Amino acid sequence: MSDAGPKVSPAIYGFYRWGADEINANKMERIIDLCLELGINTFDHADIYGGYQCEEAFGEIIKNKRIKREDIVLFTKCGLVVPHPSRPDVKVKYYDTSKDHITESIENSLRKLRTDYIDIFLLNQLDPLSDLEETAITLQKLRDSGKVKNIGVVNFSVFQHQLLSSYLRIPIVTNHIELNLLNTSAFDNGQIDYLKQKYMRPLATAPLAEGQIANSIEKRPLLIRRKLEELSPKYNANIESIAVAWIVKLGALPLIGTTNEQRIRNIAAAFSIDIDKQDWYELYEASRGGL
Repeated sequence: MSDAGPKVSPAIYGFYRWGADEINANKMERIIDLCLELGINTFDHADIYGGYQCEEAFGEIIKNKRIKREDIVLFTKCGLVVPHPSRPDVKVKYYDTSKDHITESIENSLRKLRTDYIDIFLLNQLDPLSDLEETAITLQKLRDSGKVKNIGVVNFSVFQHQLLSSYLRIPIVTNHIELNLLNTSAFDNGQIDYLKQKYMRPLATAPLAEGQIANSIEKRPLLIRRKLEELSPKYNANIESIAVAWIVKLGALPLIGTTNEQRIRNIAAAFSIDIDKQDWYELYEASRGGL
């Protein structure tokens, strides 16, 4: 993950696209089994995923399957609060990285995931109203207690990343950022460069742009898809595998969100592809509307 971070699988499976209506034990177990079959043993959660139900469903499955805790890597996060029938006091989406919210969230996550520790605990966005010194002290105490092994962040700008780091005595080991052939803004806003400066590997959310690379009929996706189709015979690979291999070439770790099992296989197949440098730049130009 980084010089200071834990070892993780080459891709991470995240439940960020699971809605409350998708929390089905059989479906989740199939996805977990497929990931483990493909060598993906790292799973990314948040308190809010699946209508605040994902963590508990996952924890129950892991318990029933008798999977050893040391054989999987678990992420979870808090900070983003969203309305839900189970949270009648929440009227609007907002952020909360206060001491009380972080402490309550981590205790709930540990209980639901049926574990004594979280490998990486992340702040999901930065709350401008929270006391950052208090937030940092809370994160430090969680790490010192052993309940949290590492700290990460989600969708932080470079300045937010630097700001939180200035209050912490422990390293931030990763930043979840959106990165795919339809969204290369992380090159322009400094996120990629800053992560490299800190010897971190970015977690690339939406590596296939939520299916748009394969399915959209808009101009840019069509341009990128045409180039991917040209490269497909050369690498003997599906276009989605090549699109993810483009991210992997940067040293990024794709964060899988799809429940489409073939798409998960396509992403895993990316790790056997080493894209030629000129092909990488052709795809980069296509992502910018060139060629």
